Amino acid sequence: MYRTHFCNDIREKDIGSKVQLAGWVDTIRDHGGVIFVDLRDYTGITQTVVHDEEILKNVNRECVISVTGTVAERDPETVNEKLDTGKVELIVESLTLLGKCRNMLPFDIEDSRVTREDVRLKYRYLDLRSKRLHSNIVLRSNIIRKMRECMEAQGFLEIQTPILTASSPEGARDFLVPSRKHKGKFYALPQAPQQFKQLLMVSGFDKYFQIAPCFRDEDARQDRSPGEFYQLDFEMSFATQEEVLEVCENVIYDVFKTFSEKRVSNKPFRRITFADAMMTYGTDKPDLRNPLKIIDLTEFFSKVDFPLFKGKPVRGIVANCDGQSRKFFEDSLKFALSIGMKGLGYLTLSDGEFKGPIAKFLAPEQKAEITALSGIKEKETLFFICDSKAIVNREAGQIRTWLGENLNIIDRDSFEFCFVVDFPMFEIDESTGNTVFTHNPFSMPQGGLEALTTKEPTEILAYQYDLVCNGIELASGAVRNHDIDVMRKAFEIAGYSNEELKTRFSALYTAFQYGAPPHAGMAPGVDRIVMLLADEESIRDVIAFPLNGNAQDLLLGAPSEVTEQQLLEANISIRE
Repeated sequence: MYRTHFCNDIREKDIGSKVQLAGWVDTIRDHGGVIFVDLRDYTGITQTVVHDEEILKNVNRECVISVTGTVAERDPETVNEKLDTGKVELIVESLTLLGKCRNMLPFDIEDSRVTREDVRLKYRYLDLRSKRLHSNIVLRSNIIRKMRECMEAQGFLEIQTPILTASSPEGARDFLVPSRKHKGKFYALPQAPQQFKQLLMVSGFDKYFQIAPCFRDEDARQDRSPGEFYQLDFEMSFATQEEVLEVCENVIYDVFKTFSEKRVSNKPFRRITFADAMMTYGTDKPDLRNPLKIIDLTEFFSKVDFPLFKGKPVRGIVANCDGQSRKFFEDSLKFALSIGMKGLGYLTLSDGEFKGPIAKFLAPEQKAEITALSGIKEKETLFFICDSKAIVNREAGQIRTWLGENLNIIDRDSFEFCFVVDFPMFEIDESTGNTVFTHNPFSMPQGGLEALTTKEPTEILAYQYDLVCNGIELASGAVRNHDIDVMRKAFEIAGYSNEELKTRFSALYTAFQYGAPPHAGMAPGVDRIVMLLADEESIRDVIAFPLNGNAQDLLLGAPSEVTEQQLLEANISIRE
């Protein structure tokens, strides 16, 4: 036996008891004749007291030891209120060295934040010993357990879907796996269990879910892992969009209320159309903690003799900049120029008069009109964003975010959720001019076949929806296209022939001709949820063994070269 108790189990009730603990040496403090060794396991820390320094021979920080002794009460002046075990200590009678730490530590484990990330990832097993990262992984486990409980309580059945599958166009590059038995052919790792979960609905499983691994060859971001991620994937037969959103918000609300003390949006979460999100917030991932909103001033400026705004869309943002220095406005212009804008106009209402370079272009009645349109009040400033239709909303959204952050008006103590709905079904690819899917290609168009045959493709809306929290997309989903005629037409608009559709999606294409129920689903991202609840800025800090920003595993050395024999068996040759 290595231990009778975990380190964090020892309390005042155990005083006088003989116990055995095991773990890592966290610190060693020599007080001259008495040596204090803080022993750490995954539950916490207990202070142990060693009177015979000989038993500590060859023992240093991060060695693994087992100690036996008697629990004693600490002197009142030595109580450590920061530790759960801070009122007791273990008087060591015997010690066994179980695992020697033979090398100098590459970084201070409890202060690893100051260490370069590549070093931390190379020695990830050390970094995971830190309280912060260790707590994040424990939190992740608890969150996933809670998700499962919520889904099972709503009648969902957990079913696993394959990892080796066929390549399909789902928005990102596939990871390909060569087949040894079938020369020249490849499996693909699933970007999502999309087709499988739809086939489960056709198979008669009414409510499916799983904590699904997804694989996409994408570049890294702070909130995106390059390569693989996990999502709470679920699908429902005979379900409407609203029923799916209700399931999602039940789970998300319970998870965030359970694992955070911050304020969480009340249910039901707000529903915001894609068009309204782009106009009001300048993004389809609005951060609702920021109270600033964007207004459309295009029609107003069409009547104003101001050459720079003529014939272009104009957006406005009212913000309280009272007390801000001249440098604040200079910085706002610098930021605007850094994102590609040609300038950033503004008007300030002071003592009932507008001040700013645009004021002289406005007649008195126009000043009254823009005051009513914008709702600007005394001491507030109205910023103007003007550019082409393709980018003006995005630029306005970036200015809104900059103002929110620099005016310190974003509520950092809340989780503000919303569903963004009514996404466009199609868009024009700027590089090719072709009509392409904007979202999931298996989505049902609003208006069905009639909409596909009578409307301009870019005017067609889809039953597609995203869950957004604090400016981060946490989930995407859709009501699925289960009608083969609608599917044919939708893919035809996106440039796929019927033969190509049958070949690339043969299973769905065939299955939908044997009686497919209407179905819909969604997939909240586990990694991003944990990142938010752990209050971390990087998604890599909530994943046990992540790839770095360059899609490398610095711990095990992947991707790596393989032997010529392995390439031969996989029927692969490497081009020079």
